Amino acid sequence: MMKVHLTALGCRLNEAELENWSRQFLGHGFTLSASAEDADLVVLNTCAVTGEASRKSRNLINRLHRHNPNARLVVTGCHSSLNPEATADTLGVDLVIPNEQKQTLADITIRQLGLDNTGQMGQPDDIALYARGRHRAFIKIQDGCRYRCTFCIVTVARGEERSIPEREVIDTINHYASHGIQEAVLTGVHVGGYGSDIGSSLFRLVQRILVETDIPRLRFASVEPWDLPDDFFSLFQDARLMPHMHLPLQSGSDSVLRRMARRCKTAEFRMLIDKARTQVERFNVTTDIIAGFPGETEQEWQQTLQFVESIGFGHIHIFPYSPREGTKAARLPDQIDKATRQRRCRELAMLAEQLKHQAMQKELGSNQAVLWESPQQRSDGTVEIQGYTPGFHRVRTLQPEGMALEYQVTDTHLTGISTHPPLLEGVILDPNTDD
Repeated sequence: MMKVHLTALGCRLNEAELENWSRQFLGHGFTLSASAEDADLVVLNTCAVTGEASRKSRNLINRLHRHNPNARLVVTGCHSSLNPEATADTLGVDLVIPNEQKQTLADITIRQLGLDNTGQMGQPDDIALYARGRHRAFIKIQDGCRYRCTFCIVTVARGEERSIPEREVIDTINHYASHGIQEAVLTGVHVGGYGSDIGSSLFRLVQRILVETDIPRLRFASVEPWDLPDDFFSLFQDARLMPHMHLPLQSGSDSVLRRMARRCKTAEFRMLIDKARTQVERFNVTTDIIAGFPGETEQEWQQTLQFVESIGFGHIHIFPYSPREGTKAARLPDQIDKATRQRRCRELAMLAEQLKHQAMQKELGSNQAVLWESPQQRSDGTVEIQGYTPGFHRVRTLQPEGMALEYQVTDTHLTGISTHPPLLEGVILDPNTDD
């Protein structure tokens, strides 16, 4: 059988697409290879959210070919869709597939490259996620975005909004749940815009998932804060919906938000978080912040730092502003120099670490249901394993001898915080006791 290696840079949507392709290739009789060096076919899903992401995409294309020049190399994703000719001309690239053709990537690849797997029977597609070493299923529910934030190139690369039918999403989740997957993550470019083209909504989709599936844990990837209706947090009355959301803020200054063409002011964001924390116990909110947006003054930057501190995020993804050709922000005056952008990133990183520690501190002494991931053997022979609480705080513990924890959810007592990196530490509770 031919071996295919699938890899991606960037967002969870890219990861969700890898899983779809895994199942497609398995159905065509391929096997999955964990190593690009061992594969007959390599598929790379690129990213272009920042200039750095595009640079990494280019470097990875070169590295994949260099490490296995005999493999056929297929490139797709946002970077290659924005730069199709340059990507196609890159040494070693055999095929570039645009974003709008991703849904049938395996069929296109096999046909265009003349890959002959005749006579090989496809493997059951239920092993795809496990074969790739993944512990939660990223479920693509939509693609594209109707909005045009001035800094964002992804909407250009991904195109118009396209929602996956409710029935297809539900069937996919049930498929994973029936094979032991404990957690599904709903992902897309504009998750909160789900259903705009098919007469549905994210609220309705989640209602149906909670009724029509048995998945033990459900959570969201990034959701724009302005997309959430007033009654949205009532969904969290079902304990299977995890008490965490990633709500991208981008700036804590209203004047900067206007230049970004964001649709949520800081006061509205604060009201949303207050509502969530009132209605959902132990609700953890994480976010994105862009440092050094064009024209951002020191006063505006200080407004961001003060607002971020007042909200108390559990984690912050920090991005130095990256001008992207084809976006309005790239043409704005008063571009911020690199040194200032980097300095602001460092300032925010220090604050983010403090806030993360404070958020974890609130979890100490509680018992949490932790979904465990891959174990790692230490030099002293003990086995450490890490996982996530419902609120998406990362936890580590020593795996008890004779107990297989990977892919399992166990009640865990949170006892402390490690510093490098900052992680919660826990002790697995004996299910036969009331402690």
